[in-house]
Amino acid sequence: MSTFSFSTEPLDIASLAAQLRDPSCGGYSSFEGWVRNHNEGQPVTRLEYEAFVPLAVKEGERIIREAIERFGVEHALCVHRIGDLAIGDLAVWVGVSARHRHEAFLACRYIIDEVKHRVPIWKKEHYENGDSGWVNCERCAAPSESSSHTSHGHKHSHGAEHERHAHEHARPASLVPDYSRQIALKEVGAAGQARLRSSRVLVVGCGGLGVPVLMYLAGAGVGRLGLVDSDVLEPSNLHRQTLYALSDVGKPKAELAAERLRALNPDVDVRPYTLRLNAENASELIEQYDLVIDCTDNFSTKFLLNDVCVRLERPVILSSVYQYEGQIQVVRPERKSACLRCIWPDATRDGLVGNCAEAGVLGPVPGLFGSLQALEALKLLLNLPGQLQGELLVMNLVDLTVSRVRARRSGECVDHCTRVSSKPRVDEDAATIELQFASLDDARVQGFEVIDIREAREVASAPAPCASVRHVPMNELLHGQFPVAAHTPCLLVCASGRRSLATAQELRSRGLREVYSLRGGVAALAPRPVT
Repeated sequence: MSTFSFSTEPLDIASLAAQLRDPSCGGYSSFEGWVRNHNEGQPVTRLEYEAFVPLAVKEGERIIREAIERFGVEHALCVHRIGDLAIGDLAVWVGVSARHRHEAFLACRYIIDEVKHRVPIWKKEHYENGDSGWVNCERCAAPSESSSHTSHGHKHSHGAEHERHAHEHARPASLVPDYSRQIALKEVGAAGQARLRSSRVLVVGCGGLGVPVLMYLAGAGVGRLGLVDSDVLEPSNLHRQTLYALSDVGKPKAELAAERLRALNPDVDVRPYTLRLNAENASELIEQYDLVIDCTDNFSTKFLLNDVCVRLERPVILSSVYQYEGQIQVVRPERKSACLRCIWPDATRDGLVGNCAEAGVLGPVPGLFGSLQALEALKLLLNLPGQLQGELLVMNLVDLTVSRVRARRSGECVDHCTRVSSKPRVDEDAATIELQFASLDDARVQGFEVIDIREAREVASAPAPCASVRHVPMNELLHGQFPVAAHTPCLLVCASGRRSLATAQELRSRGLREVYSLRGGVAALAPRPVT
């Protein structure tokens, strides 16, 4: 039985509470959230609730587990309604049973607060004047701690609180988004602004590319913005991800970005998804949006987005950055344009091309390409002239050269570009390739030839903690003659283990079976003692 669930039908409180009964429990607390008839001075006629169910259930169950472990309660449940709700309907119910009442109260409060802040649930309020708007279900009032004894010694607390708007204070009437500067463009006008408001855009990646995309689309008044990112902010991100602050380090990027965008434009329905896109969740998520923008730094996600968007006939704007260069491609499946696999049939292994952390990057480079992605998105949503079609735009920002490469539709994609790969590749499991050693000297003692595949500048700034290491940069190792006899076991070493794993997988696919990768790279090794 799931401890967190959704229901399209009215909730049966008695039945839910019965599931929590336990002879060992002397305390019981519950919370009820009802639909009220007003919000921030506006009469409300009804509500609609939506949720990204796979992620919401997973996160909701995690919250329940946290509450049980943190407060030592025996049982806890939460059920949330989705769909259309009328005034007075019960929207959310939380119940907790515990050995003592105090723990039950605390756990109940914790669950409702965390659900309202962390679970991807949205509500659309319908007002008497005919307007409507999406708001986030956050900061629901905490349950009351009033209680009464029963003949069985149980304690009950039923906080009949109502849902409230995500913002605790109504903004002054004068502080409303002003789109007059873009509406003044004859190609936009009031009709174009209305089109933007009805648009739904999913941005995958809230980093160097994603930050300008999100800021410009939120500022332009796009109706719904989905934000997908599983990473937390690191100090090294800040020179190019200027939406965030140093005090935000360690927090999820998707949630940080959502907070900033709501402050920038409260009219935008911002939906953060703190997850990594994969084959299990991509289709259900992308189906909810009109346009997808790829702002990731790994090939596996780019090709996944390409394949799912082609199958669902959703346009996707792809971009990649490497040091001072970058490229943009707009894939329009509904117009049978060339897709990513028309140019590169097989995805490059992640790790074989350096990302920003490994190759380095100046902040304005992804900033510029993200801005171009935002521009192409607005051109597409507004049907403006000059859209990228059937071409790859490549820019070198050192000498400011711009190239347009014709992206022709592959012969295998004449009718439907739905190939997953011309030659599906199955990489060996990392568990069979990655090895762990206390030191590189230990690896040498066990008969391994150790090869450091980092670039010369990396080795110079952080030498490998072992004297007997051969230095062969990754590109030279992949494109030159392999420097060790095929039967000799080799341990590849890089900074973090990512490049060495990808390189080992590639070399194994070429028949070199004795190639391994050091798990965690140089960063995982203990410093070499100074003699």
